[in-house]
Amino acid sequence: MRGTSRHAAATAQQSLEELLDTGEDRARLAEDLFGATGLLAGSAGLRRALTDPSHRPESKADLVDRLLSGQIGAGALGLLRGLVRDRWSAPGDLTDTVESLAVTVLLALAERAGRLEAVEDELFRFSRTVSGDPGLRDAFSARTPGGERKEDLVRRLLEGRAAPETVRLAVQAARHPRGLRTEWVLTGYVEAAARRRQQLIAHVVAAVPLDGPRHARLQAALRRIYRRPIQVNVDVDPQVLGGLRIEIAGQILDGTVLGRMDTARRALTG
Repeated sequence: MRGTSRHAAATAQQSLEELLDTGEDRARLAEDLFGATGLLAGSAGLRRALTDPSHRPESKADLVDRLLSGQIGAGALGLLRGLVRDRWSAPGDLTDTVESLAVTVLLALAERAGRLEAVEDELFRFSRTVSGDPGLRDAFSARTPGGERKEDLVRRLLEGRAAPETVRLAVQAARHPRGLRTEWVLTGYVEAAARRRQQLIAHVVAAVPLDGPRHARLQAALRRIYRRPIQVNVDVDPQVLGGLRIEIAGQILDGTVLGRMDTARRALTG
């Protein structure tokens, strides 16, 4: 997002946090905001009307009232009225922000229940399951019709095995990926959960699974380096041969045997 939209999104996030502190029904609020996301995503004309800087802010808020009053709760309606009064760099930024607020509400719900860490881990694992299974990738593809079938598949895979917030977010990613691959949407949710926990995410690729002590030592070492809480997510890839490849905070630390061989090969041929 560009500056104007970033400012509007930050203002909306602050308003949401204040609303959450009032004891608002979080499950209802999340559903209301996801519903508004779908409405905006499905109508380019509506997005333009609600973000057009030539329209008076109060006129745009009144349009939200006419469309949604009585259909969503007062909390969600107030947030949306505030959103459309602000200025946006692009119409799509409004939709992205409303969806981001809905995700934040579900993560806050998980946080209050002491499940946030579990939700983060479950979303990560499910994203890897989808990305590693061609059949699931095809089933969740935007080219594959049938939103209800996708939701049923998610629920068969996760219900009873994952937190309710994980299931709801996975359903959202499968049914409404908004032009993205489902696993990419899930990765975005993982990153949102990590931000909620004020953590950095370290994506680690290893030749073999890391046992508990090695996982803990790596996490502690990264914490010392970055001076921040670190969530270590591990993928196993036998092709790296040995060592670790770590991606964190935009940096890639490649200590794998394969990585060292590539470096040596480039040095010899450079």
